Amino acid sequence: MNHKEAISLEIFSIISKASKQLAIESYVIGGFVRDFFLNRGNAKDIDVVAIGSGIDLALKVSQLLPNKPKVQVFKTYGTAMLRFKDIEIEFVGARKESYTEESRNPKVTEGTLEDDQNRRDFTINALALSLNEDNFGELLDPFNGIQDLEKGVIRTPLNPDITYSDDPLRMIRAIRFATQLNFSIEENSLSAITKNTERLKIITRERIIDELNKILSAPKPSIGFLLLEKTTLLPRFLPELTDLKGVEEVEGQKHKDNFYHTLEVVDNIAKNTSNVWLRWAALLHDIGKAPTKKFNKKVGWTFHAHEFVGAKMVYKLFKRLKMPLNNKMKFVQKMVLLSSRPIVLASDVTDSAVRRLVFDAGDDINDLMTLCEADITTKNQKKFKRYHKNFELVREKIKEVEERDRVRNFQPPISGEEIMNAFNLKPCREIGQIKEAIKNAILDGEIPNEHKASFDFMLDKGKELGL
Repeated sequence: MNHKEAISLEIFSIISKASKQLAIESYVIGGFVRDFFLNRGNAKDIDVVAIGSGIDLALKVSQLLPNKPKVQVFKTYGTAMLRFKDIEIEFVGARKESYTEESRNPKVTEGTLEDDQNRRDFTINALALSLNEDNFGELLDPFNGIQDLEKGVIRTPLNPDITYSDDPLRMIRAIRFATQLNFSIEENSLSAITKNTERLKIITRERIIDELNKILSAPKPSIGFLLLEKTTLLPRFLPELTDLKGVEEVEGQKHKDNFYHTLEVVDNIAKNTSNVWLRWAALLHDIGKAPTKKFNKKVGWTFHAHEFVGAKMVYKLFKRLKMPLNNKMKFVQKMVLLSSRPIVLASDVTDSAVRRLVFDAGDDINDLMTLCEADITTKNQKKFKRYHKNFELVREKIKEVEERDRVRNFQPPISGEEIMNAFNLKPCREIGQIKEAIKNAILDGEIPNEHKASFDFMLDKGKELGL
């Protein structure tokens, strides 16, 4: 492929012109170049390295552009950013880095293009294309990054031990790129990750989660989680997952390996949703099984209340990893808590059970069904077809019950105030009892979801309570 095709974008000729006016060299480097050679679609961000001041180059480029876009300057880091059409372009001066043991933030000094390529995490991210007039479009590939792209290999430019020890986040980034691109990690690099896992302690939880979300968002997330487990990185931040690993046998009875089952579920759900929080729910749906596992001589292995325990564990996990303790977490908790309900329901699809499920799941009912369908990992084709057929029936029943009974997110037709007026009551426990009884009567199909039927039921309930 012609390298010049990669820099056919109008912006590159403007950067070249600006570089010439400032008498400095400039190169497009990193992800844009890598993705061009991989045919990975339109660029949304571009990194430009200047042999000199990246900030000065950004300001000059802005002057030469017709709309004179605003330049965001980050003096501390010696970087600047501007937007051209829908592309974000970051300019940075070429630099040399040196690290201390307790931080991934390097001491930075001005450097050459070679210094800048040496500091890159992987050979495929060290590729650079010249934006200089005399060799415009020339590829500078000192570490055979193109060869690694062709072979599908993640490899560090320099000694992987040093690369990963300097910035341990690169260990998870290596696994993230391997997952996104379906590449393998070169053997020395893989063993260096295992060797340096202890260094991960200097990385903030937020950075780790950012990479984990990218792994979870990949077409086949299990690639990443298997590598995280193999390199012993996973138990450092998600021990709840690795605790699921292994199969125990007592009196000839085994249970399935819930770790590998979980990864299958995540891959299954990845085919049907790009919602990263639903993918998180798939990843965590069985975490309550490790603490609730028991062997019973009569029934074998049990995991009683694992959904309830798992939902409580979600909160602790999100808090520990500094993930958002907001509606996203509540959604994941809800999915984990309800994850077995449709499975139980599939064998006995009654109206009242469906009504309760729709009421409890609310607007998330479709996501819950998507999770439960992904949870079918049996290799027995007859069972696989039967389970999916059962879930089709559940979906049909949900639709039918919804249209008829309108129970999704419903509030009982009788308010607390109406109950107080009917029985001349002040706020008391009985009001809550009556409201709850009306709700249950509607969900159980004893009365329709209507005001008159609910009012009559309220009067009867009041008599029972001696009101």
